[in-house]
Amino acid sequence: MAANIKQIHAKVLKSFSTNNPGTTALLAQAKLALIEAGLLVPVGEHHEQELIYARDILEIGAFWSIRVKDVPSFDRYFSQLQTFYSDYDGAIRPSDRKYALTGLNLIRLLTQNRISDFHTILESLPPETLQDNKFIRHPVNLERWLMEGSYSKVWNAREEAPAAEYRIFVDSLMGTIRNEIASCEEAAYNSLPMKDAETLLFFHNQQDLMAFTQKRGWQPDLIRHVFTFPSKADDKTAEIPSRKIIAQALTCAKELEQIV
Repeated sequence: MAANIKQIHAKVLKSFSTNNPGTTALLAQAKLALIEAGLLVPVGEHHEQELIYARDILEIGAFWSIRVKDVPSFDRYFSQLQTFYSDYDGAIRPSDRKYALTGLNLIRLLTQNRISDFHTILESLPPETLQDNKFIRHPVNLERWLMEGSYSKVWNAREEAPAAEYRIFVDSLMGTIRNEIASCEEAAYNSLPMKDAETLLFFHNQQDLMAFTQKRGWQPDLIRHVFTFPSKADDKTAEIPSRKIIAQALTCAKELEQIV
């Protein structure tokens, strides 16, 4: 069985390193082999090299999932890796990919606005990694800039990503940021100059800007070069029945006074 896992590991590694589209199918076969060998979620004692092969295959699967933009698949691979990172920590040599994948997972949590989960993972890491490890420092900085509203720094961080896979999540994060900025503009103004919209939303060409604004229903005025936001004329402001609420409060107060 060890020889079989070794051969599968070699095939997956070669396919991944050449960015072969067939890597997806190879990974599916590799996971079946790991299940048969009891190595997908190992329990008890196993040969160290077999555990390393299994861990490598799952790590490659996690990276590949990001390359093909399959986030649910990344979640599954990262979850399966926790057995190797925790239960077998010390039993096998440390992984060179562990912090790179942990950093990716942290950015994934940011894109899903799962801030409490983000900080829970940070608290489980050695304190020195928050600044000394480039893979962890990157999402830590992103989270701080998001809290500060320094969106331009988040955008610039795309070019400073410690691995190519990080850019995919940062792009997703920018999509969330753009929608947040757009919602603020819609609430504050009735229209916005096109040039200002391009700058505020971090677009570098009109085509991408037009595609984004069209989805939000912004109306382009090519003569005045402005976007007009969807009319809120039909929005009905909920009337607060203040007199009724006050009367009910006074009645409750009188009843309580009688009880006392």
